[in-house]
Amino acid sequence: MSITIRKAVKEDCPRLLELIKELALYEKAPEQVTVTLAHFEESGFGSNPVWWALVAEGEDKTVYGFALYYIRYSTWKGQRMYLEDIIVTEAARGKGIGKLLLDALIEEAKEKKFSGIVWQVLGWNEPAINFYKKYNAAFDAEWINCAINL
Repeated sequence: MSITIRKAVKEDCPRLLELIKELALYEKAPEQVTVTLAHFEESGFGSNPVWWALVAEGEDKTVYGFALYYIRYSTWKGQRMYLEDIIVTEAARGKGIGKLLLDALIEEAKEKKFSGIVWQVLGWNEPAINFYKKYNAAFDAEWINCAINL
């Protein structure tokens, strides 16, 4: 399978949302996806984008995966890339697409002179954890996730 990594465009948003819903199902939380397509598109391609993404596209023009990030600011480290999601559709896993996406993301972070890339992974997601270990990712069990839902 020949895969091209490219920057996401607005026309990719319906497919990205499909993949987000697939990920939510895998993570046993499909009801948690409440973002609308209109809000998703505006947030990425409106006058003040807050997220960016790279997509993995096959020769057949199907988007098989993507990596979506935004800029996080650390008072200790400066600007960092926050990887919100990296997703490869189930049927295409194990073909090196995740590696292509993460390698391209690392290059993008270097080009933008970010001080690093940070993300979260569910403790039970062994395939993802093993994938990140190949990159010598540091795992931090000390911090506790917090959120206020509005």
